[in-house]
Amino acid sequence: MSFTFRPVDPAADAPLLHSWVSQPYARFWGMLSSTVQDVEDEYAGIAASGHHQAFLGLDDGEPAFLMERYQPRESPLAAVYEVQPGDIGMHLLVAPPAGEPQPGYTTAVMQSVMAQLFEDPQTERVVVEPDARNHKIHVLNERVGFRPERVVTLPAVDPSEKHKEALLSFCTRADFLATLTPVLAAAAADPAYDTAGESR
Repeated sequence: MSFTFRPVDPAADAPLLHSWVSQPYARFWGMLSSTVQDVEDEYAGIAASGHHQAFLGLDDGEPAFLMERYQPRESPLAAVYEVQPGDIGMHLLVAPPAGEPQPGYTTAVMQSVMAQLFEDPQTERVVVEPDARNHKIHVLNERVGFRPERVVTLPAVDPSEKHKEALLSFCTRADFLATLTPVLAAAAADPAYDTAGESR
């Protein structure tokens, strides 16, 4: 596994993203009934926002997951908690597996996403607000250092629902690094540190 990131191209990537977000496993993404044009419009809006960015995660060059980062102070989260300097919001959707699921793959993706977010020295804490019913993502979040805070009420993501009950959770840089092996922690803390333990 070798993960890299590139910005989403709303027009070019919409068919691929639609094939992910319209599947039952992605129901908490709120786009099950979306069209390809809906997906393009959504990501064009994100790209134009100035405070929300979307990235495709590539595994050896092949699209493997979707990651969004956003400024909590510019989102509905600002109404439910006191946003701190250095907070960054994150959403993650892993592509459906092409073959047999690989044990540990989603954890590796999440570790890569967290390391990417913490590469920005201004990022002190990552904030997530997954649906309270999404128990699988709660387990994954805690595995990489997130600490649940409380359930909050946010605007609905799914158009068939009136609102979203979300588990507000936070992960500091220190909490994330504490979940990694010493080699991975060194690499995440210092991008110049390679996996052989030598500084470049």
